[in-house]
Amino acid sequence: MTSSGLSGVRPLVSRRRDERHRVATPLELFFDLCFVVAIAQAGAELVHAVAEGHAGAGVLSYVMVFFAIWWAWMNFSWFASAYDNDDVLYRVMTLVQIAGVLVLAAGVSRAFEHHDYLFVWLGYVVMRLALAGQWLRAAKNASGAERTMALRYAAGVLLCQIGWTGLVVTPEGWRAWVFLVMALAEMAVPAVAEREHPSTWHPHHISERYGLFTIIVLGETISAATVAVKTGAAEHDALDEVLPIAVGGLLVVFVAWWVYFAVPAHSRLRSNREGFVWGYGHYLIFASAAGIGAGVEVAVEQTVGEAQVSETAATAAVTLPSAIFLLMVWALHARYFKRGIAQQLVLPCAALGMLLCTFAGHWGVLLAGLVGAVAVGAGTVLTARAGEPGTARTPGP
Repeated sequence: MTSSGLSGVRPLVSRRRDERHRVATPLELFFDLCFVVAIAQAGAELVHAVAEGHAGAGVLSYVMVFFAIWWAWMNFSWFASAYDNDDVLYRVMTLVQIAGVLVLAAGVSRAFEHHDYLFVWLGYVVMRLALAGQWLRAAKNASGAERTMALRYAAGVLLCQIGWTGLVVTPEGWRAWVFLVMALAEMAVPAVAEREHPSTWHPHHISERYGLFTIIVLGETISAATVAVKTGAAEHDALDEVLPIAVGGLLVVFVAWWVYFAVPAHSRLRSNREGFVWGYGHYLIFASAAGIGAGVEVAVEQTVGEAQVSETAATAAVTLPSAIFLLMVWALHARYFKRGIAQQLVLPCAALGMLLCTFAGHWGVLLAGLVGAVAVGAGTVLTARAGEPGTARTPGP
């Protein structure tokens, strides 16, 4: 919150990057929670595609749909970090964006099954018009380079939205290329807009927002995996077969949470350059985190005979996103807090170990979870022995 009480309409001016006690607001938490619907839909459709033997097409659709989910969330989060004034108009325009997210979520199934992106596009129209309106509000109350930045953002958002129309009107064979071009164009907008004047996003606030979204995605992963295990045990009387998968999947999620929050990521966000790399890299962190839950579902379905994939492919559906998650966390922030070769190698070696578990048959998921747990233990011991400041508060690999 920016004030002790809600006000009708206030000037939308930039907040200070060094503002103290800057934390996520209830509106931001509500915004994040609404994205669970879209993430759950994307994960469920990925499971169906892989289980039916269409892994390539399913992964491509997942990459495209999850980008739309992640980019919408990221646009709002960075804008809010710099300009949230919590007046009535700001709240209403944020709620409009939430409505757009729900429209997007309603179109996820059609995007996967029929490559029909109309509802995804309509959801984006709602969200982007509201976001562009927010940037125009910011421009109205700014001057000089900051005003230019805000206008560039508004123009970039609207122009890219026009470009996304290609997903609706072009032949199906062209849509993957339309996505690639437009995804690159979208990611170029912040760099162009902030060329002369960076927005005043708050490092602690941004790292908290990303951390909270990571928790939400991991929570959705646990929820999806729990439903899959329950179904496998109840409908197929296969508790003995699915139990190792359930334990292994849970260990993997615990490890993912541990390694992500083991170090203070906000200290890496000192400039726009670092912020862009860190923020953009989280696409793979979020997508792989959600993919772990989908992978556990595939592994359970394969075990009870409902998935048309091999045991190795089903295990890979868990081990591959798990390895990507560990490597990306290491690349984006964990490696900057490690001393010596031994500490630096813990997460990369754990990722490699998880990949090797792919070939361990029915026990592969459980072994992957154990590999991750051993990595956490080894990292904690190495960190303690190195005597790093804050070891008692932030232990980890």
